[in-house]
Amino acid sequence: MAVTDRIAVAISDQYGNEADSVVSLLKEAELRAFRELAEERITAAVVILANGSVDKLLNAIQLMETDWRDLLIAAELADVNWPSTLDDIFGPK
Repeated sequence: MAVTDRIAVAISDQYGNEADSVVSLLKEAELRAFRELAEERITAAVVILANGSVDKLLNAIQLMETDWRDLLIAAELADVNWPSTLDDIFGPK
């Protein structure tokens, strides 16, 4: 799944002309970490933690590759209410 439409909008807003590069970087990292594209919640967690910063993006990707559960905790997407949190941040699906 990697980057859904609503995540792509957030990436575009945060990174402007670099958005395509960010999406490519996310996809490559997900394939390294999971051998497939990650579910939306994991991709969203990286974007939430990065908050438009390339340095924070790289740190979030490293956290995802080290332990994706810690990534979800750091982005506050580890609890049962994570779907509502995604809707609040990125808008409804």
